[in-house]
Amino acid sequence: MAVKIPFIGVRVGLDFLVGLIPILGDTIMLLASLRIIHLADKINVPADIRKLMLRNALLDYGLGFIPIVGDIVDVFFKANIKNVRLMERWWITENKGAVDAHTQALLADWQAH
Repeated sequence: MAVKIPFIGVRVGLDFLVGLIPILGDTIMLLASLRIIHLADKINVPADIRKLMLRNALLDYGLGFIPIVGDIVDVFFKANIKNVRLMERWWITENKGAVDAHTQALLADWQAH
């Protein structure tokens, strides 16, 4: 999401830029996507969420082989961001009590000073 496309104001990231390299670029980004899914497995994200993540990655990869269309899709369909958000949503749901308690402790400490 580091580069902003002039005139349309859409931000793109590494996936779009590397994906411009035919076949190799999409394959490299698939490997990055699979790394995110591997990390999800390591932190015990449920299988149904990991399946959604894999679907997002493979959809992005498959569409990348369609000339021009694949590049346009990469601008708007950000599979890795979707996958990280899926993991974050799951993690917050699983740890809401601990996050809330920590936040309350920090707030109490801040108010005490």
